Amino acid sequence: MSRADYFLRRLLLVIPTFLGITLLCFAITQFVPGGPVDQLMLRMHGMGAAGGESSGAGVQGAVASQEAAEQERQAFREHFGFNQPLLKRYWKWLWAERCGMLTRSYKFSNKTAWEMISQRFPVSLIFGLTSFLLAYLVCIPLGVAKALRHGNPFDMASSVIVFIGYAIPVFALGMLLKMLFCGTVENLWDIFPATGFHSQTFEGMTFLQKCRDILWHMLLPVICYMSGSFAMLTLLMKNSLLEQINADYIRTVYAKGGSSARALWCHALRNALVPIATGFGGVLTVMFAGSVIIERVFEIPGMGNLSMEAIVGRDYPVFMGVLALTSILGLLGNIFSDFCYVIIDPRIHFS
Repeated sequence: MSRADYFLRRLLLVIPTFLGITLLCFAITQFVPGGPVDQLMLRMHGMGAAGGESSGAGVQGAVASQEAAEQERQAFREHFGFNQPLLKRYWKWLWAERCGMLTRSYKFSNKTAWEMISQRFPVSLIFGLTSFLLAYLVCIPLGVAKALRHGNPFDMASSVIVFIGYAIPVFALGMLLKMLFCGTVENLWDIFPATGFHSQTFEGMTFLQKCRDILWHMLLPVICYMSGSFAMLTLLMKNSLLEQINADYIRTVYAKGGSSARALWCHALRNALVPIATGFGGVLTVMFAGSVIIERVFEIPGMGNLSMEAIVGRDYPVFMGVLALTSILGLLGNIFSDFCYVIIDPRIHFS
């Protein structure tokens, strides 16, 4: 099979895979308890979505007749379209509502799912793309340095630091950084802002001041973003390069009079990057991966917070919009990873 045929087949497989993912999740959201119909019924009977109203209101709701309650439920189901067949509702979501992007939010009826996503998307994109690029720009050179100094004090000291950072959970690292550097604990440093993406006076700043303000807010969250993949990428790069350095073809380079620099930089490094290319496709989903916990800790208005709020609040149009966007970018990201394989090593063939 030629590479063109392989990539064409992969692109065609995106369609049924995307349909399968979204149809399954769409069906689950229609039948999971606690949906918008149940929440409206609770509010109508004075109990509130969180069950925080007075017991007297709860008693009044409890004594309502079963017949009236059923009529209310059917009216709400018709309002949200839940009385229609599942496949008909899914087709409407997929085609007429453009994968739910034109569907109005249950929580904010004056906004569509796309309007809410487009407000949060740039923030998560900046955070995710920055952390993705920094992770590879730091981990690849560090992995090469560790491989060239395998077993010496630099290798051991850097391994200790890398594993300590990897062992700390992301939320714990975020809270620790806030405690140490954001003034949340008395008598400790108050250097960085504890929450948000920019300051309240952001609109009145000059362009350079805005850039500095955003970078100042991003520093600690980006460290948390990178911590999860930092150790894995560094050690993967180191071990991959060590394996290539000890390969037979490197000995052949030396036997033909090639220098160490040529053997390393022109031959071993390129082949060592092949396993690293597995994560290149993640550049298309960097605004979603690992962002929920970090955005909750630092109160960042990004896609992670939006998806969590949509799930907890049963705002299914927004959740399905985020899911559709995540799914298509993830599927295309896998194809992009395969494409990177071919660019790095043209000898790779797909069967």
